[in-house]
Amino acid sequence: MTEEDKELELLKAKRMLEMQKNISQRQKIDEKPQPLTTQKVSPRDIVLKQLGYRGDEVLQNAESQFPNETKVVIEKLAELIQGGEITEIIDGGKLLTLFRSVGVHVRIQTTINVEQDGKMVSWSDKLKGETKQSSESVSDHVSSDDSPVENI
Repeated sequence: MTEEDKELELLKAKRMLEMQKNISQRQKIDEKPQPLTTQKVSPRDIVLKQLGYRGDEVLQNAESQFPNETKVVIEKLAELIQGGEITEIIDGGKLLTLFRSVGVHVRIQTTINVEQDGKMVSWSDKLKGETKQSSESVSDHVSSDDSPVENI
């Protein structure tokens, strides 16, 4: 063999080794289990991410009062959110309206507050206070002989 033939054989051998290394590296990469890039997210988590102001409160009340019906609604909502049909934020009022429209009448604890003397007071406390004041004013109009005073 000539000198050139020997060099050519060495180059071929080196090239073959490189190719074998590349193939073995690819096989190792292929054999490794690919990490799951899309982890299984529960339908409830999908819906929770889409909820806005007081939405989680309505959802919790619905789950405690109607667990089976709420699960069905949550699954359907998650499908619609994942499908891109629902893109807006769902606040508590919208979610409550949705539940009621499908026949699930979720009860929500509500209070009405009004301003009295610069303070926020619940409506029931305000009515109790007015009732107390009116009963006091009635007792003021009672004379010493316990007969009511007539105003004509």
